[in-house]
Amino acid sequence: MEREDIKKLLPHREPMLLVDEMHIEGDVCMSRYEVRGDEYFLQGHFPGQPTVPGVILCEMMGQGSALLLEDKLDGKTLPMFVGMEHVRFKHAVHPGDVVETRSRLKECRANLVFVESKATVGGKLCCSAHLSVALVAPQE
Repeated sequence: MEREDIKKLLPHREPMLLVDEMHIEGDVCMSRYEVRGDEYFLQGHFPGQPTVPGVILCEMMGQGSALLLEDKLDGKTLPMFVGMEHVRFKHAVHPGDVVETRSRLKECRANLVFVESKATVGGKLCCSAHLSVALVAPQE
């Protein structure tokens, strides 16, 4: 699935759409995002050593798990983080890096979804987390 198809699934848009492509392999959703270097979150983080903030890596993992929720994302619900547990940052991510995520659905309870996710660059673990997402109706 490419960006235009992802936009049909996720409500995110530039500059917050942080997935270039995604697909399912078995029960794992895999995604990738190439850090171009002109992203807003790199401005000032850090001068001379641009580094993707950890919370942005978590957002990449959350967005990268969207295909796991495809049947629940009907255009009338928004996926909202309600928790992040066991978050670990292992390796910095910089412009030119391609972030690949692997996410597995752990549990669903009504409108709550629990996902285990990992982000890597070149096979090297950058971030891992257990993410909790609520599917909520948008406010009018």
